Amino acid sequence: MLQLGDVTLGSRLLVGTGRYADFSQMQACHIASGTELVTVALRRVDLDTRSGNDILDFIDRTRIRLLPNTAGCYTAEDAVTTAQLGRELLGTSLVKLEVIGDPRTLFPDVEGTIEAARVLVDDGFTVLPYISDDPVACSRLEELGCAAVMPLAAPIGSGLGICNPYNLRIIIEHSEVPVIVDAGVGTASDAAIAMELGADAVLMNTAIAAAKDPVKMASAMKLAIQAGRLAYEAGRMPKRLFAHASSPLEGVIGQ
Repeated sequence: MLQLGDVTLGSRLLVGTGRYADFSQMQACHIASGTELVTVALRRVDLDTRSGNDILDFIDRTRIRLLPNTAGCYTAEDAVTTAQLGRELLGTSLVKLEVIGDPRTLFPDVEGTIEAARVLVDDGFTVLPYISDDPVACSRLEELGCAAVMPLAAPIGSGLGICNPYNLRIIIEHSEVPVIVDAGVGTASDAAIAMELGADAVLMNTAIAAAKDPVKMASAMKLAIQAGRLAYEAGRMPKRLFAHASSPLEGVIGQ
């Protein structure tokens, strides 16, 4: 089970709500993925609609929790205001904190993220911050009281996979809170690698939404997360330079 503050989740796959062809496709992908937590950008929510065509109408709130995010915020102040609006409108203290530092790479503003996290934690939020794969920054966010840290695997939407597994391993080994790999996953093997490294969960959006068959990819990601977690818990065999016979050599014919 994945514990995020006072929220317990059975699935370790967190999914987004953007870039799908339509809301029906998004809904089908959520079902196929088995996710229990989806991110929602507040600017995409229309609480005044009565048409039944708002994004929230296509999320099964009986089994899926909402994770409002502060996507599009470039200052700590904007992120804090957006998070507070999300709590008021959606009735949850969960927040995926994003403070973007560069519009081209969408890398996080580390200083701004830490500043916003300090305010939001003090305000009673369960803060899940998107951050660079910097062990020191992750430690600072954990010390502030964040419920998890969410280091990127690669730039948002790039699909490059796990670019720096060594930094992620350092973060995972030193963290006392869940580590959720966020951004950069491109296919199921990337998700499995993240989990094999010891990540507690993976958050993705484009890897599913931009696939040729998003629903099939959502199913693949579900299985990859499960397989990677099981492999991590099982413990891989040691790597060796030379061959090592899997069958005993004693008592073979001809001895």
